[in-house]
Amino acid sequence: MKLHYYPETDSLYIEFSEGPGVETREVSEGVNVDIDAHGNLVGFDIDRAANHLDLSALETTALPLRSYRIG
Repeated sequence: MKLHYYPETDSLYIEFSEGPGVETREVSEGVNVDIDAHGNLVGFDIDRAANHLDLSALETTALPLRSYRIG
């Protein structure tokens, strides 16, 4: 899973898999879900993310991480 933040558009993309999405569905205003050809979740796109989320901190609980990278 990867988090991509684009400050120029204040958009947060949460990528669950690297495969291409073939369909995008709006699940709520400004929140879109990308789905692959098999119906699997590829990622979420959240427009105006700073208006909906606290982007100042990232917290995890009990994730079985093999690696992490801060960039």
